[in-house]
Amino acid sequence: MSEDELLRRLNELEGKVARIGELEAEVSRLREDAASARALAGMADRDVAEMRTTMRGHTNVLNALRETQLEQGQSLNGLNNTVRELAEVVGGIAAGQMQIAEHMDGLSTKMDRVLDRLDPGTNDA
Repeated sequence: MSEDELLRRLNELEGKVARIGELEAEVSRLREDAASARALAGMADRDVAEMRTTMRGHTNVLNALRETQLEQGQSLNGLNNTVRELAEVVGGIAAGQMQIAEHMDGLSTKMDRVLDRLDPGTNDA
């Protein structure tokens, strides 16, 4: 083997050793990146779990609010029926009072006629 051939092979070998060093450094960097990616994935998983817990809580609150609204709606329906019934009763009372007032007017007119007959000059109302 000639000296030139040995020199060429030595240069190739040195290049390969340098490339191996670069590859080892890159593998080390990739391992660090993979570890960082795993850590980030773990944090993202925790964040998602927290968000699910929060959403579950919100869903529970909304369901409770819906139940309350349904109960209040039923209560309002009952109150509306009661108010309707009271309005009918008050309407009946008002009609009765109108009849009483009309009857009283009729009695007042009759009393005035009776008084006029008894004493025609004193009832000038």
